[in-house]
Amino acid sequence: MQKPLLLIILVLLNFSLYAQIKSVSYIPERNQLNGGLALPSEERFTIRGSIPEEVRMVTVDIHRARRSPASAVTYSWRAPYRMETNQFEIYISDPLRSNEPYTLKFRYYERAGSADLQGLREAISNNLSAYIRANYEVSRRGLQSLAAKQVMYTQLNEIVEQGIGNYAHPFDQAFPGFSDVVRQKIDQTHSLRLRNARFNILRKDDELSDDRAIYAEQLINELIDLTQSEVEQYLRGNLLLLVDIREVENYPSEKRPFYLPLNVGYGGTYFSGDFNNLDYGTAPFIGVAMPLGRRAFTKFLGNASLNTGVMLTNMENNDGIRISGPIVGRPLYFGLGYTMLRILKFNAGAALTSSEVNGNLENVTIYPFIGFSLEFNLWLGLGNR
Repeated sequence: MQKPLLLIILVLLNFSLYAQIKSVSYIPERNQLNGGLALPSEERFTIRGSIPEEVRMVTVDIHRARRSPASAVTYSWRAPYRMETNQFEIYISDPLRSNEPYTLKFRYYERAGSADLQGLREAISNNLSAYIRANYEVSRRGLQSLAAKQVMYTQLNEIVEQGIGNYAHPFDQAFPGFSDVVRQKIDQTHSLRLRNARFNILRKDDELSDDRAIYAEQLINELIDLTQSEVEQYLRGNLLLLVDIREVENYPSEKRPFYLPLNVGYGGTYFSGDFNNLDYGTAPFIGVAMPLGRRAFTKFLGNASLNTGVMLTNMENNDGIRISGPIVGRPLYFGLGYTMLRILKFNAGAALTSSEVNGNLENVTIYPFIGFSLEFNLWLGLGNR
């Protein structure tokens, strides 16, 4: 009963250590991160800092310093509903890589005032109106557009997105883009041809030109009104205004030591036979593993490994023949392993064996092998870690 109890205690202890999440402090007035210490690597952590009560949202963009800012991952914190607080805490769910410099950009947002929102509405409205009017011209052939339909639709969205660049939605709802109604109105203006048949053929040419201009102006105004109305719906929310940006460049992450995974376990080797007459041998084994990935970044490959090692005792088959191994006089094994419950590993592969004939090691044979083992990490290194 003592061995199973010891195994349970080791597993629970491993889980409790893994569940602890480190906390990193950030002091914006000094632009100081983690007290000058390296950031945690290959594990999740939180960033905490003090803020004025007016700040309602804090975001941080994190990317490897050697890569483009476009690769940054954004994390955010929002103040609780109707609660005042003077501290933020951001959970960093994607672990950082070991011994890598990172750039962190913090953004602080407050509630936008009524004057700020009114100015934002007017600026976006004027820009939409100016773009639409500059994009059309009226001629005898009809209402001509200087840009293709999709280009115009995309640029209208870009005008809004650029206009709200210094604002954030309290519920993290980005501008969804203009609706299909706006797209249909753009299609209508592009397919329109102001032919004489649309107007009274008894009118003079000057009167027909006036009718064309009036009708064209009506379509343009309808498109302007549609875009402004949809933008107004988005801006009705209590947007947050960007008030400060702080950046920490080329900040190091912790250098992780190199560990050699050591496996100690018990396995079995299949020699021959079926379930009614099974010929197999078992023995304890010890070996090492080479992980196929880092567990912090890939769950499957991080738990999988290439394993090799040696059985600690020889085996014997049903015919009484001693099964040993070449090179070291013990069976060798190699194959794949997969870690379960953090330290318990399942191993499957092949065993390289040999048997004695007339006192000589002969009949080198490969047999299927499976086993379970406990995995322990041995630190290998010299000097400072």
